[in-house]
Amino acid sequence: MKSFAMAGLAAAIVLAVGAGSMSAQVTTWKIDPMHSESDFAIKHMAINTVHGSFRGVSGVITLDEKNLSKSGVEATIDVTTVDTGVAQRDGHLKSPDFFDVAKFPTMTFKSTGVTKAGDHFDVAGLLTIHGVTKPVVLSLEALAKPQTMDGKSLHRGFTATTVINRQDFGLTWNGPLQSGDKVLGDQVKIELDIEAVQQ
Repeated sequence: MKSFAMAGLAAAIVLAVGAGSMSAQVTTWKIDPMHSESDFAIKHMAINTVHGSFRGVSGVITLDEKNLSKSGVEATIDVTTVDTGVAQRDGHLKSPDFFDVAKFPTMTFKSTGVTKAGDHFDVAGLLTIHGVTKPVVLSLEALAKPQTMDGKSLHRGFTATTVINRQDFGLTWNGPLQSGDKVLGDQVKIELDIEAVQQ
């Protein structure tokens, strides 16, 4: 369920701080869907952790190197790509019990602010899942310096993490256990692995 694809802003953030060799200018970066994904983890029956991912991550990053507060990102995740490795479970996640992909096929993130926090950056923004919009903060860090394969296109990778409460987004399905615990936990850990290409 990942907050998701917000990580792209990492490109903007890190380049704004560490791109001394680049002339100051506004640059645009496009998230590469083929090399980006959003992973999530949630407790099951209070004894195990179920992992899953979304592959359809896309978006555009705008970078103002002179003013980090004006940098931003708009990103979208294709919820229909949810994959936990179990077809029956994936079908349930796509149903009205959870994401209801027939009505809400995508989730989106739009940043509202960026601040430096030690060796990483806090990216605040609005996350919309299941038709519900809530503020979230991503912890973002760069993985390596920019790379190129053809001497023309500049690529950079980033990781962003956060934790959300699924109940906040109307994802309320659950079931009781004899112990009094619930089948599913409410806290969802999210990690976004993003590759962005300078336009």
